[in-house]
Amino acid sequence: MNILLIEDEPKVAGFIKKGLEEEFHKVTVTYDGNMGCKLALEEDFNLIVLDVILPHINGFDVCKKIREFKKDVPILMLSALGTVNDRVKGLEHGADDYLTKPFHFEELLARIKALDRRRSMALPWTVYQVDDLKMDCSKKIVTRNSKVILLTVKEYMLLEVLMANKGRVLSRTTIAEAVWGINFDRGTNLIDVYVNYLRNKVDKGYTKQLIHTVIGMGYVIKDN
Repeated sequence: MNILLIEDEPKVAGFIKKGLEEEFHKVTVTYDGNMGCKLALEEDFNLIVLDVILPHINGFDVCKKIREFKKDVPILMLSALGTVNDRVKGLEHGADDYLTKPFHFEELLARIKALDRRRSMALPWTVYQVDDLKMDCSKKIVTRNSKVILLTVKEYMLLEVLMANKGRVLSRTTIAEAVWGINFDRGTNLIDVYVNYLRNKVDKGYTKQLIHTVIGMGYVIKDN
């Protein structure tokens, strides 16, 4: 994989770079938010490893800027800030996973492999449809009754998981692992919050509701 590492601590950056190169990955390192954002937008990377605390622009803002133009590149955030609110903030800014420092390299590598599997499983040419709701994965466009619905990265990912499993009840654990990664804190109500966000954008104003709660089991999207 071609990986961009944005990390301002030289020792940490060197440790990560050495380990990833031993796993035969190509690693480009930059030490501040401005240059990291510039490289991320101008070049093509398979993955971005992004620290939160950076000179000039913090990692949350870098992540948000990248997501404005590149929806698909996986972003793994690193931070010594380990509270639930910090992890939620990182995910809401568009990160795909969040790893708290200090960490074992083996865990970092496992996260990277998991993100790569999710990326390689994506079918960008797929068009999903549930009733009059359509998702064009190649164009990253969602419409209902031909009206475009604007979604954040996580809202889009959540809807994609639901639509790819049309008619199937998905547990919160399944949704969490698919959208937020293996380290998701199941003690939060973030999934329910995001389902409500989706309902407000997808179902609000329509007689037919497509997203349903199955009490004690999870969520499902279906025609009727």
